[in-house]
Amino acid sequence: METIYLDGTSLTFDQVHDIAHGQPNVPRVEIGAGAAKRVTRAADAVQTLLKNNTIAYGITTGFGAFKDRIISPDQVEQLQRNIIISHAVGVGNIFDIPTTRAIMLIRANTLAHGHSGIRLSTLQLLLEMLNRGVHPRIPEKGSLGASGDLAPLAHMALVMIGEGEAEYQGEILSGREALRRAGLEPAVLAAKEGLALTNGTSVMCALGTLTVCRAERLSRTADVTGCLSLEALHGTVLAFDERIHALRPHPRQIECAAYLRALLAGSEFTRQHDPTNVQDAYTLRCIPQVHGAVRDAIAYARWVMEIELNAVTDNPLIFLDEKSGEISVISGGNFHGEPIAIAMDYLAIAIAELGNISERRIMRLTDEASNANTLPAFLTQNGGLNSGFMITQYTAAALATENKVLAHPASVDTIPTSANVEDHVSMGNTAALKVRQVVDNVEQILGIELFAAAQGVDFRRKVQGNHAKLGAGTEPVYRLVRSQIPFIEVDTVMYPHINAAKALVVSGQIDTAVEKGMGRG
Repeated sequence: METIYLDGTSLTFDQVHDIAHGQPNVPRVEIGAGAAKRVTRAADAVQTLLKNNTIAYGITTGFGAFKDRIISPDQVEQLQRNIIISHAVGVGNIFDIPTTRAIMLIRANTLAHGHSGIRLSTLQLLLEMLNRGVHPRIPEKGSLGASGDLAPLAHMALVMIGEGEAEYQGEILSGREALRRAGLEPAVLAAKEGLALTNGTSVMCALGTLTVCRAERLSRTADVTGCLSLEALHGTVLAFDERIHALRPHPRQIECAAYLRALLAGSEFTRQHDPTNVQDAYTLRCIPQVHGAVRDAIAYARWVMEIELNAVTDNPLIFLDEKSGEISVISGGNFHGEPIAIAMDYLAIAIAELGNISERRIMRLTDEASNANTLPAFLTQNGGLNSGFMITQYTAAALATENKVLAHPASVDTIPTSANVEDHVSMGNTAALKVRQVVDNVEQILGIELFAAAQGVDFRRKVQGNHAKLGAGTEPVYRLVRSQIPFIEVDTVMYPHINAAKALVVSGQIDTAVEKGMGRG
């Protein structure tokens, strides 16, 4: 089994994804030797501050608006316990296990930098919970994104002190019992540790990282479903000509157009130059421009999250001059989630647009007036008696409309808290939760488009002939769909097929089929 050693600086998207989803032979996570030394030095520095009666925020003072209340040395441990139990006020649904595992991993990596003052033993407890499958039950809502994700992280830390609830081997248990069954003991927190565990952006970072992974797959799937729709509608590839896109050199527009050409290479379902029909509707002709812009937003979100994965985001931070031995405790604002909040809002807008253009392609597939009778009304042979795919477009439209509401940016809102000390907050967790729902909705919309496009291709085969070839990338995807979803001859219960199509979108099987079909896998 692979072991990943955290050092605070080199955690990757792939590692987060693999550890979060608990793949077979999931890597074990430990603290690297260099990081362990840094963590221990910072923890020792905290003890030195206590011995010297140094006043330091969150170590010998209260929190937030209580920053000026001095805490006596004999109450330091109680202070750290109190921050956990008082801040665990989250509400709403419980995070799924992959997200919870990502939260734990990212929090540990932040602490591994050695600027947070946590003891090595406490940090190792968090990692052993991850390694042994003790998953705190963390409510989704309650974070304002500054000072970080206080409420949800407090629920994570509750289990570490034997409180709260955790899932272990399929059972929901008290935190203490879950630790006991896993062979672990609760921690008694030392100075600075409660603050180090709760103050930072690990929850929104976990949500953002996992959502970007989904968005990247979704973007590629949208290119494939768009190409299948183009083939079903007898569209032209001329609008993807590389000469056009070279004159508007947005890199990801160019990349998208090249990918579309590769997907459609060899297709006998596309239209060559026709002087009576020189161009398609925007939802087909402008796929590179729209999907390329979405790729830009996804790339930006990945860039932000790659930085955040390896950032120190708690407060205050401890700096130790190795030459002089001087200890500095500096209060700052790295817990503020604005970079993530803006990135997640941008991503939500972009992914909503991916759903919007897909829904319009579904409309074109089902509306014979819009597709100039290329396909029968609502993709059914006996319209009137059969409604065919009529209502599938309704569902796509409902989801697209919901996305328009969810795409309203959370980052432009703020409500002051803590007696107006924390007077501007990011709402980063809210932004991350919203974009996660937008992605879920668009996975469903693209599933509907995939279902409808395959139906349209079957009608087109009657014109092109049963042996006519689809594109190099679309042919294997069409076969994948037909291996699990039948052609709809007459009205039937549709939702199982819609769910099956979404499952294909989510599973990654479309990527695999495309790569094999184009000789890349």
